[in-house]
Amino acid sequence: MNDRPPRVAIVGPTASGKSAVAVAVAEQLGDVELVSIDSMQVYRGMDIGTAKPTPEERARVPHHLLDLVAPSDDFSVAAFQRSYAAALAGIAARGHRALLVGGTGLYHRAVIDDLDLPGEWPDVRARLLAEVDDLGPEALYARLAGIDPDAAGRMEPSNVRRIVRALEVCEGSGRLFSSFGPGLDAYPPSPVTQIGLRWDRARSASLIEQRVHRMVADGLVAEVERIRDASGFSRTAAQALGYKELLAHLDGECSLDEAVEQVIVRTRQFAVRQERWFRRDPRVRWIDVVDDPVAEAGPAVVDALTR
Repeated sequence: MNDRPPRVAIVGPTASGKSAVAVAVAEQLGDVELVSIDSMQVYRGMDIGTAKPTPEERARVPHHLLDLVAPSDDFSVAAFQRSYAAALAGIAARGHRALLVGGTGLYHRAVIDDLDLPGEWPDVRARLLAEVDDLGPEALYARLAGIDPDAAGRMEPSNVRRIVRALEVCEGSGRLFSSFGPGLDAYPPSPVTQIGLRWDRARSASLIEQRVHRMVADGLVAEVERIRDASGFSRTAAQALGYKELLAHLDGECSLDEAVEQVIVRTRQFAVRQERWFRRDPRVRWIDVVDDPVAEAGPAVVDALTR
């Protein structure tokens, strides 16, 4: 573990200013490389809707774990762990420091706590997905609750991807999904210093609405349509906020205004879930942002990186 570079993570809900703080800090210190901890920024071409760093930002500061796979490919937490380890090895070889930035809670915990992750059983997964189509997610959630109530209690009954994954592991490994690793309810000592950004709930909602409208103005609909027509979306990529709703619009299921409103509502709900996820972690040092995340949180991040 000693060959790993010093690491700090900026966490928190979407639209809280994490990326802006990270870029500013990296530019200030000069030897800091950014590592994206985002389950959707791994997809090439999904740029606007995932708020991926711009080409200009990426030219100014090294970024890692972006554009790893095509949108038509599925991607797993285990694959992300492997990519993360390779990125950190490169950063260490250059004698640089790593600044993690992102809001995907499970990916974040998987890398900072080096979670013990189960394998994959594609045939089992395919059968379970077919059962979802036939029986609905509620039936599979009830099955999971009967087999592994601890795992079921940690996920929403409507989260098809997580329900199927849990059942896949139970069937494929012969072990309970909840038995792998120390569990997400354990918060062991970590070499990663975590700094969380959060806004007043009303201000956060306003920032999210502004961001969604800006994404649409920047061409999000065309981005979704281009990917759909070129390669299509994998099961995992299609769950990305903004893309899922705009795919429904492009399929004629709702108007653009209705789709945009759904994106705003679901992103606000997602932000609340993100904050709750990170708030459970006692290792996070929270900074309540009032106006300017770079000015208000940047010094704390710099201090953590330079200790």
